[in-house]
Amino acid sequence: MISRVLVPMDGSEMSEHALEYALTAYPDAEITVLHVVGEPSSMWGSATGLALADDLEEAAQEHAQSTFDRARELAADAGSDATIETTFELGHPVRAIINRADDYETVVIGSHGGTISERLFVGNVAEKVVRRSPVPVVVVR
Repeated sequence: MISRVLVPMDGSEMSEHALEYALTAYPDAEITVLHVVGEPSSMWGSATGLALADDLEEAAQEHAQSTFDRARELAADAGSDATIETTFELGHPVRAIINRADDYETVVIGSHGGTISERLFVGNVAEKVVRRSPVPVVVVR
């Protein structure tokens, strides 16, 4: 029986489907939502605004908060009694997910996320996680 599930969420519809799947498939599991905030650079879209923040950690937490609020809303809408744990990382999404995966029994990830240009530029996060994860990965479409 799966008791600890990691669900990376980027605010996309597919990541929301991944959380909904995890809530349904693993109703008794501890579910952790991970939001990865790209470190400031001209190549990371909305993360470039973090470069102006006095406290990068605090700015990243604020950036992730809307994703966490949405995750809790989805859990409530699903009628789940599960407590959604939340955490964020600064950095590259694939590395952050893989580094956290060892602490969980499975990862449930959306098949793609973000805009088309972000997916083309950054690459396919789900595919890389599947290839590199030390634990089983469920890809939700």
